[in-house]
Amino acid sequence: RTMKRGAGMAWAMIVRTKVFDELLLGAIREGADLVLNLAAGLDARPWRLELPPSLRWVDVDLPGILNHKTEAMKGETPRCRYEAVTLDLTDRAARRALFARLGAEAKRAIVVTEGLLIYLTAEQVGELADDLRAPPSFRWWLIDLASPDLLKIMVRYWGRPTEKANAPFQFAPAEGTAFFAPHGWRELAFRSAMEEARRMRREMKGSWFWRLLLPLYSAKRREGFRRMSGSVLLERK
Repeated sequence: RTMKRGAGMAWAMIVRTKVFDELLLGAIREGADLVLNLAAGLDARPWRLELPPSLRWVDVDLPGILNHKTEAMKGETPRCRYEAVTLDLTDRAARRALFARLGAEAKRAIVVTEGLLIYLTAEQVGELADDLRAPPSFRWWLIDLASPDLLKIMVRYWGRPTEKANAPFQFAPAEGTAFFAPHGWRELAFRSAMEEARRMRREMKGSWFWRLLLPLYSAKRREGFRRMSGSVLLERK
């Protein structure tokens, strides 16, 4: 509410939440027996979604955030086997140990990093990708990804407050999902935020104008618009 154009951009959070729900449930139908939710924040999916009771769900985040959530939700019953792990994910040794333990206990796991990668450097994302690739049971990785063009817009509108909060926007690889290939991950599904917003009738104000203009651009430029922001399901190579 206090950020410039914050309310006007709420559609992007709404759309991402719904698309993540769909992709996550799809992986569970494909046999995922563990959901590893990194930088979980106040995600209420273990209580909100229709999940198999046998599914194991592990939330990982900083103590201040995760303890607040578990206290707020203590009167509610999760729909699966829920576990909260307080951990600073920048501690690479600690996260590797956690990944190794959970990987040994799962058969087919999906990792979720919603709203996390954009705050990391390319080097940090590469290291995280390598660490997630190590356990053989970590089969899928659900992320959201911005393009360099979108990053410029976000920095212009919200760069100052995020910098002040020591959480600058950083990661938006020019090569898109190809960034993850050297780290052992490939794109399985890409859901464009722009297209999904139209499907859900949650488009941003003035989107009709951009739809009129798009046919005037080259195919390459239209694909650039399509991939400006999206939800991506990666799979291990």
